[in-house]
Amino acid sequence: MSLRTNLFCLPSLATLAVISSSLSANAVTLEIQASGEPTANKAAELQQFPSPTAEEIGDRTMIPVPGTVATSSIMLTEDTEQPNQVAQADVSLARPTRGGSSYIGVGGNVGLSGGNSSLADGNFTVISKIGFTRSLSLRPSGILGDNTTFLIPVTYDFSFQSLGDAFTESLPIAPYVGVGVALKTGDNSETAVLVTGGVDIPLNNRFTATAAVNAGFFDQTDVGLLVGVGYNFSGF
Repeated sequence: MSLRTNLFCLPSLATLAVISSSLSANAVTLEIQASGEPTANKAAELQQFPSPTAEEIGDRTMIPVPGTVATSSIMLTEDTEQPNQVAQADVSLARPTRGGSSYIGVGGNVGLSGGNSSLADGNFTVISKIGFTRSLSLRPSGILGDNTTFLIPVTYDFSFQSLGDAFTESLPIAPYVGVGVALKTGDNSETAVLVTGGVDIPLNNRFTATAAVNAGFFDQTDVGLLVGVGYNFSGF
């Protein structure tokens, strides 16, 4: 009876021994993992399959430095607004042009051809230049005489650079050309198209000399040479 009982106990003891060894191995494994040291299998797995996240952070990820990255929405709208901007001319009454200052002065007219107006005679003349953009001027003048004639041309002003060096100052000479109207007064008053061309020569900061050829297309074309000196002034 005792032998039979012992035979029945042997399988149970063997089973307990296997379970005990398994639990012991698991406990050792848990203890190793808890201590922070990876197992050999885990180390091999990490070496064979590196984490893509760790590699990206180590080699490729760039951390922006404050103040070096544009985050404002102004950067997005700046380029789109530029094409819509319209360039505007700088208009100012009696401003200097690239040909020189505005002025008012006196001079004389010498008739070259014709005879319907004082433009074709030798007469005393009041002259002026009133700039309103960098390149455009109004040059009203009056030629006194029996048939006083008023000339009102709009001119395009030029400026010349020295021929030797393009970076030097402009030459002290400023030609201009223009068109407008010529108004003849008197018993036979008449209006005609006026064509003019001339040159301004700045003398100093206060005075400018000028010479121009004017042609008024009346019934008979009148042509005169105007020469004068003007006193420079600035805008109103």
